[in-house]
Amino acid sequence: MEARILLASFLAIFALALIPVTSSLKSGECEVCVNVMTKFSETLTDEERKTPATIETKFRKYCKNAKGKENRLCYYIGGLVESATGILGEISKPLSWNMPADKICEKLKKKDSQICELRYEKTIDLKTVDLKKLKVRDLKKILSTWDEECDGCLEKTDFIKRIEELKPKYVREEL
Repeated sequence: MEARILLASFLAIFALALIPVTSSLKSGECEVCVNVMTKFSETLTDEERKTPATIETKFRKYCKNAKGKENRLCYYIGGLVESATGILGEISKPLSWNMPADKICEKLKKKDSQICELRYEKTIDLKTVDLKKLKVRDLKKILSTWDEECDGCLEKTDFIKRIEELKPKYVREEL
């Protein structure tokens, strides 16, 4: 009886091992990584693509000018001097094989999931947006980008009122 249970358990585990695991990226996932890999890949010449060491050097140079989320991606991969880790080989070799950007990012996600958690900030069009539908976090972000504060603001309506007061100063109406 025990032998049957053991055999059945073994067969079940073996069957699960045969099921293919697909981890392809969903639409919009890894947007910063895919964008950076695509832009960087376009800067490489056919000659530069031949050697991973050259690709790594060029990527470090590319990262020197990166800002915001792209700079953070460079940090995660090891493209910056202050990077704690370095997995540049995970991009240089696939780029030398002309692997698509989304497949490179898929491989990077397996190494460090933070890479695919990077997202670009959504831009808010203040001319058309209904401020009442925004979250307080977004309202605070608007004020922050204007280097303004909302002293004494406790409720969402307080933030909306402050933004409406400052709107003429920061949002220009095009004619």
